Amino acid sequence: MLYWLYGSFFPPLGTLAWLGVLLVASAIGVYSAGRAAPEWGKDPRQVVVDEGVGFLFAVAFLPLGAGTVIAGFFVFRAFDIIKPPPARQLEALPGGWGIVADDIVAGLYSNVVIRSSSYLVEWAG
Repeated sequence: MLYWLYGSFFPPLGTLAWLGVLLVASAIGVYSAGRAAPEWGKDPRQVVVDEGVGFLFAVAFLPLGAGTVIAGFFVFRAFDIIKPPPARQLEALPGGWGIVADDIVAGLYSNVVIRSSSYLVEWAG
């Protein structure tokens, strides 16, 4: 929702800005998930920052629009549930890394699928 609202008020992010957003969001996600894990356990439901980071990777560098947001959400959720390699294996990483890394991979897979399918269907803009 915030991603979509951003697009209503500001110009699209450039490559360096996107890289900065992904880096900062990942760092915040790894840190905060790592801090929460000792108290709530490995990949606790109370921690959702990893889902936000994964979604950002799913829509990064894509045209901002309703189609991108909707596709990003559903395609990312599918890959996050399926956890294709190496996502499931990355869950074994220690602390916040294991909590966030699998969502980053799910987001990357999602981005490739959305980007590829946007060439077939004109909905991603």
